Amino acid sequence: MTDTEYLDRAGLRLAYCHRSGRGPAILFLPGYMSDMAGNKALALDAWAEREGRAMLRFDYAGRGESEGEFEAQTLATYLDDVLAMIDGVAEGPVLLVGSSMGGWLMLHAALARPARVAALVGIAAAPDFTDWGFTEAQKEMLEEQGRIEEPSEYGGYNIVTTRDFVRSGDSLRLLGAPIGIHCSVRLLHGQADTDVPWRNSLLLAERLRSSDVQTILVKGGDHRLSRDADIALLIATLAQLMEPM
Repeated sequence: MTDTEYLDRAGLRLAYCHRSGRGPAILFLPGYMSDMAGNKALALDAWAEREGRAMLRFDYAGRGESEGEFEAQTLATYLDDVLAMIDGVAEGPVLLVGSSMGGWLMLHAALARPARVAALVGIAAAPDFTDWGFTEAQKEMLEEQGRIEEPSEYGGYNIVTTRDFVRSGDSLRLLGAPIGIHCSVRLLHGQADTDVPWRNSLLLAERLRSSDVQTILVKGGDHRLSRDADIALLIATLAQLMEPM
């Protein structure tokens, strides 16, 4: 395992683990309320070590080992965290792997840093989820109370969403128009995903301007795609994508 280091961003220290090796560096973008110690991130890091590949994992502000208050963060601040990692830690081109919300952020990062982003891999990518991911009752509660808190279906913690986060996300929607990304993109999605409809990945593939986009649907796969077979598929997809790089 690599040691945890810290990058200063806007008065906060962002925690990250950087493994040196051949590029492009794999930069893992966690999902909402997730961190760099998740199964997929660690599995990719172990593969990168075996293959001599560069790998960068990090925690958004307010999560994991990074400083900050979770409820003070928005999608825009998370994007700032991603860009800080690209600009301040990664060297040369990066390959972004985005899980769920991280799949939304990877799109914006590719738009903001087209010269640095070599390719994208989405895992149940969830662009625009502040639009379609909440019921009207939840949206009304968010506007009235400023936050909602609900138990996670995975158990052990509650999912907190703030009004500021949703407003930020709504200002960063992408699926309503063509998306000017031209690098290679791979989209993995489980067809048993109850959080992000798998058809969203088909819509995303249609919206991307790139001519090299593949959507891989996993029958029986859930939102997290963290079973051994799912991890093996992710690594195989990444290895094939990086083979000519």
